[in-house]
Amino acid sequence: MLDRLGHAWRVFGTGLSFLAFGVGGLFLGVVVLPVMLLLVRDEDRRRRWSRRVVQASFSAHVELMRSLGLMTYEVRGRERLRRDGLLVLANHPTLIDVVLLVSLLPNADCVVKSAVARNPFMRGPVRAAGYVANDDGAGLVEDCIAAVRAGGALVIFPEGTRTTPGQPLKLQRGAANIAVRGALDITPVRISCSPLTLGKGEKWYRVPPVRFHMVIDVQEDLPIAPFLNGMEGGDPSAGGEALAARRLTEHLANYFAGDPSRAGT
Repeated sequence: MLDRLGHAWRVFGTGLSFLAFGVGGLFLGVVVLPVMLLLVRDEDRRRRWSRRVVQASFSAHVELMRSLGLMTYEVRGRERLRRDGLLVLANHPTLIDVVLLVSLLPNADCVVKSAVARNPFMRGPVRAAGYVANDDGAGLVEDCIAAVRAGGALVIFPEGTRTTPGQPLKLQRGAANIAVRGALDITPVRISCSPLTLGKGEKWYRVPPVRFHMVIDVQEDLPIAPFLNGMEGGDPSAGGEALAARRLTEHLANYFAGDPSRAGT
């Protein structure tokens, strides 16, 4: 009986969390951020303040889920996120990875799907925070490099979508292209969730038998220089750049899969 009651509570709490996230995003987009738009004229300052508001709201959402007994979490190496100008690459096991990660970053920048940028619940926060939409194919890489060089912490999930359970990691090459072309070191973050929930293709009401535990493990920076070896002046040709990005993508796939023996350069 207690197990059934606990399960029912977690289903209710998960639904409540989704509702709170949608209403919160709508409130930010309709009330809070438009007021900031009127009061803060300097664009850079307004963007930073907007990102702090998003961080605070995401932190509140994580705390809501924790207080409802849905989850616990721990953060390792958090001090590595307290820097400007980061290219943060992470694996993507669950739906709430981005919420947890952005809650740790006061100046987070994100590459978001164009559908998210048009979503009525997210459009306001995305626009105010100046997040990069992935529908700008031609200028996307340069926009991302500029975001890091401007001091933002650019968060990218190289898989492009949540991990398919039981399948090898399949990384897109966009994140590696950004690192190679911009000669940017990488701050890798390993995310784990046990038991797994809110994974790819999983319904929100399919809650685990116990509250889930997430670990955000911020690793030492991964230098980009070894992947640029032999590329004159750090400005590779198109062919050299493609080769470096391919090598880096393979390295990251092995790295996030937890296979250090195959994650060499």
